[in-house]
Amino acid sequence: MSTHTLNSEDTAADDAVVGPSVFGNVQLGYIVIETRKFADWRRFGAEAIGMHVDDLDTGRIRFRMDDHECRFLLQYGPAEDVTAIGWQIDDHETFDRIVARVVANGVPIDEGTADEAALRGVERLLRFPGPKGIIQEIFTRALISATPLVMKNHAFVTGAGGMGHVAITSKEPYKLRGYYDTVFDARLTDYIDETISGLTLEIRFLRVNERHHSIAIANVRGMKINPIRTRIQHLNIQVAELDDMIQSFERVKKLGFGMALGVGQHTNDRELSYYAQTPSGFEWEVGWNPLVIDENTWEPATHQGISIWGHSRSGQTVIDKLAQFKAAVHWAGVAEETVPALSGNGIPDYQ
Repeated sequence: MSTHTLNSEDTAADDAVVGPSVFGNVQLGYIVIETRKFADWRRFGAEAIGMHVDDLDTGRIRFRMDDHECRFLLQYGPAEDVTAIGWQIDDHETFDRIVARVVANGVPIDEGTADEAALRGVERLLRFPGPKGIIQEIFTRALISATPLVMKNHAFVTGAGGMGHVAITSKEPYKLRGYYDTVFDARLTDYIDETISGLTLEIRFLRVNERHHSIAIANVRGMKINPIRTRIQHLNIQVAELDDMIQSFERVKKLGFGMALGVGQHTNDRELSYYAQTPSGFEWEVGWNPLVIDENTWEPATHQGISIWGHSRSGQTVIDKLAQFKAAVHWAGVAEETVPALSGNGIPDYQ
């Protein structure tokens, strides 16, 4: 693995930092998960959620949703968590501008090996530190598979908006918003305030293209606690047909996987969705028909509650709530990585 530094072949750092916005030229491309529960994950991804599965060897499997060789890479390890997010950059000029921003702020960039790039189904990738220890990886060209998809769903929605979104709970939400603004010129779409068991959860939704959000950042108002163990709270993928969402919901239940939230509709992006519990502990949202942002007319707003209807909490007991509170107390004393060089002072709400 080599460390990337600016040279005469790169876009000049000063020009890149003050240059045009990269917004609209970035999309969520793939996600890397570390787990020891391969049998459970294979059943979850292929049989329950309905994606195409490729078994690479005893320590790696991949899921596909479209013609990209890889949308999810699962590698053997103890984390039971997302370890890296891969961002597809539309063109080399934008790619160089992002690299220059990161390097100009004193953050090292490493180049992935040829084997690492091949596993992720991309020609070449660079990586740099991200919030909460989630490595951020960028690439320009995904490798296309000629192997026909074998899926239980008809199709997933990817395209210009990317493959979905990731939601993160944080004790430093302003810093995370500052990070994604610095790196990707992320724009605030809207807010949600949700009260659960007497605590108010504040959620900020950030977009990097026409998709309503690619990153959601949540915190507990007035308290520096994090109620979950995993680096992400949930990830989202979008199906093309309503029947696919409903049928995968039924498969998740039939196969015995936990259901975090039943089918419902969100207040802000109007997406119909449900949330399943993954074998690694974080949640997996399958959604249908979220609205697409019109940059000419959109104005951020605050919504009360995540749902217009539905999204009932399935099977949560008093023991579950106590365990969540215990986790929050534990993680309150653990420092959270925010990559200060890129997050700066952060961006306060309503700015």
